[in-house]
Order: sequence, then C-alpha cells, then structure tokens
Amino acid sequence: MAARRVSSPVLAAQSPASQAAAHRAEPRRTEPSRTLQPGIATLAIRGGRSACPATGALISPIVQSTTYLHEAVGTHKGHTYSRASNPTVTALEDALASLESNPKSNPDSQAHTTAFATGMAAISALFLSVLKAGDHAILGSVLYGGTVRLVEQILRPLNINVTFVDTREARNVERAITRRTKLVFIETPANPTLILTDVAAIARITRAKKILLAVDNTFLTPVILRPLDLGADISVYSTTKYIEGHNVTVGGALTTADAVLSDRFRLIRKTVGSIQAPFEAWLTLKGLKTLPLRLRQHCENAQQIAEFLEAHPAVSHVWYPGLKSFAQHDLALRQHAPSSKTSKPLHGGIIAFEVRGGLQAGTKLMNAVRLCSLAENLGATETLITHPVTMTHGAVPKAQRDATGITDGLIRLSAGLEDAADIIADLAQALEISQAPARTVTARTTMRTTRALTTTTRRARTHTPPIPAVA
Repeated sequence: MAARRVSSPVLAAQSPASQAAAHRAEPRRTEPSRTLQPGIATLAIRGGRSACPATGALISPIVQSTTYLHEAVGTHKGHTYSRASNPTVTALEDALASLESNPKSNPDSQAHTTAFATGMAAISALFLSVLKAGDHAILGSVLYGGTVRLVEQILRPLNINVTFVDTREARNVERAITRRTKLVFIETPANPTLILTDVAAIARITRAKKILLAVDNTFLTPVILRPLDLGADISVYSTTKYIEGHNVTVGGALTTADAVLSDRFRLIRKTVGSIQAPFEAWLTLKGLKTLPLRLRQHCENAQQIAEFLEAHPAVSHVWYPGLKSFAQHDLALRQHAPSSKTSKPLHGGIIAFEVRGGLQAGTKLMNAVRLCSLAENLGATETLITHPVTMTHGAVPKAQRDATGITDGLIRLSAGLEDAADIIADLAQALEISQAPARTVTARTTMRTTRALTTTTRRARTHTPPIPAVA
C-alpha cells in the first residue's frame, strides 16, 4: 500500500514515519493552509487523515501484516515490523494527535500520540519511561484500581517511591515534592468519586520545579478537556472508553508535545510489545469520528439522570460535576469546555451515588436494574452500572478506599446513549426495590455480596489482585 499524503497542514498531525513516507508518494495538489484551528467535530472526522494516494480510499484500511518489504538494505517506507509500528495504528495516532496539536501552552508545538494495546499498557509505559529506582512520583489519592495495583505491586518493589496526595488543593502537591520527584500523575475527574483537579494550578507548580505532569483524561477526552492546553506534559487515555465508545475494543494512548518523550514511549512499546492491534486501531478510528456527537449526548443524559437521582428520596448523595451541589462545581464550569461556542460546559457521562440503606440497599438496586447493565467498563453506548469496591477498585486497600470516599455502598453509573427517560425509569423501579423490606432480599443474594466484600478486603490487604477487576 502506498503511503498516505498530508493534504492539509492544519488537519494533519502525522508521525515522523508517516510524514517521511508521504513525501515519497506521487505529487498531489494540496489545499491552502488555513489560519483558524478547525472545530473539534471536524478534527474528530478529518484530523490527521487523508485519502490513500495509491487507491483513493477515503477510509484508512486495516493493514494486517506482520512485516514490510525493504526497498534496499537500510531503506524502507516507514514501517518494518508490526511490533514497532503499523500503518493502521499510525493512522489512529495521527488522528488522536490532531485533537491536541498546537496546545495553548506551547502553540508552536505539535502533538505526538503513541497507541497501546490497553489503557494500563499506556500507563505502564509512561511510568517505565520516566521513573527509575530511587525516583519519586506523586499520584492523586483517588485513581482507577488498576493504576493503584501497578503502583503497589510493580513500582514499589522496583524501589520507586510513590506518595498519594489529595490533589483538590494544589498546595498538597507542592508540599509532597522532594528532590527525587520526577512525575505527578492525576485523574480528573477521578475514578470513581469524580473529584476534580485544577490542572493549570498543578502545572504551574510542576513546570517551576521541572517535573512532568501527566493527566489521565479518559473521562473527558479532548472534546471537553485538553490537558496540554493547561500546561500538562502528557495526556493519558484508555481509548476503550469514550474514544472507541462501543464496547468492542481495548486500547490506550499517550499524547505529548515533547518529541523526545514520545520517542521514549515508542521505545518502551516496541521493547515490551504493547502496540495496539491493527483491527482494534481501525475500530477505534471508526468510533473516534462520532466522539464529539456521542459525548455530548452522554453528558446530557448524565445531567438528567444526576438531577433525577439528587431529587429522589431513596438516594442519600450524588456526585456529578454538572450539579450545583457538587463541591467543585465552579472549577468544573471553569475547566470543562462546551461542545460548541454556543453551548454550556459538558461534565462527562459518569455519575457516582449512594442510596439510603448503604451496601445492602445498593446491592438490591444493582441486582434489580433491567435496562442498565451490571458490568465493568464505562463510556460506551450502553448504560453500565458498577460496584467499585468489588469490581474496578478491588485492588485498592480498604483503608485507602475509606479515606478517599470509595465506600462499600458507592455505585458508579456510566450514562449510555439510550433515551434518558428510559434510563431514569429503570433506575426508578430499581430504587423502589432497594428500599423494600430486608426480608424480600434472598439469603443467597445477601450471602453472595458479603462473601464478595470479604474476599475483596482480604485480597486488598495482602495486595493480591482480584482476577475479575479488569476494567
């Protein structure tokens, strides 16, 4: 297959390999350079993409090849072996990079994206790229359970020191910095309690101290938040979630404007063999095109659901950045971008809540939903309801969960794309069941939940990862 050619300097954010190959393609007329940055919907569809000069194919093909022909010794077209790079994966990387190119913090810089087999592969590559024995990293106190497992069971045994910090206050990060600190890693909103971090405030501290700042932007994507604009060095993504958005792939990505750092990510990926597969990359490219449209609907549904839950007498507390009652609502309004110049800020599609009656009532609710699916993952077309303590955050020690608000009764809901009224109706009937007298709950259900919590607590205490916690 002939290499793709850059047809628009503004829309294209191609990797060095694809750029070199494009220059060798047959000459084609290029469009005049534009002075204005295209909108996010345009970038999601057109960014980093151009038709194949050999066939005219508008859609990037799936290049399912292990190896690539060398024109001569030492001469090739940009790809040599698919553990190192693949044309379909490169197409995804170019498209993702276009969403964060020319960041406001450094408008002359170009973003570079490296795609991985999973989100955890991306986070692992980040840590391996910037940390070594004796180094220190600062992490947000509320993180996805898989990240905590990586820290506790992989990094600490390698003599990499980690401090968990409440990043709602930037001064907490500043106080935790030591002379060996090399990285600050945060999630915003954090999984699952949705606490926010003022990225710009943290970035001012890390830049002054010459420390790298990485932001896991999985919950918001560049549609709502562009971390590089706010001074972060690396944006982290599980593309499994909103970017692909249809519950059919797993994948991850790291985006940075630092070319040297990007090369380091690629070295780690090539060495450990964690590149995304071509078919998954192609499906993710397909999903990316509708990301702005889908995410707007996810957010609108989540807002309606959160308002319903907040008003329901069976619900004791709701966490959602779009609610005025949310403790950091002002920061959400300031930091989260609208989907267009005329719309209001969007706050993501994830809600956390607790029902009156604690764990037992919450268990009854999760077992009673009919439309919503009790499953791990988030950011997909289907509405998913999750029990963090026994599912996504089972690897987090109980003391850490309790200290950060991840209670046994906490429920995480990922608003899907069904009609909001139907999701609300399902939750309404499940909430009614959750408040029914305890005798209506079978002994088997109660015993199963108690056994799951006991097992989770025991595993967390011994730092043994629960096998089902994969999303």
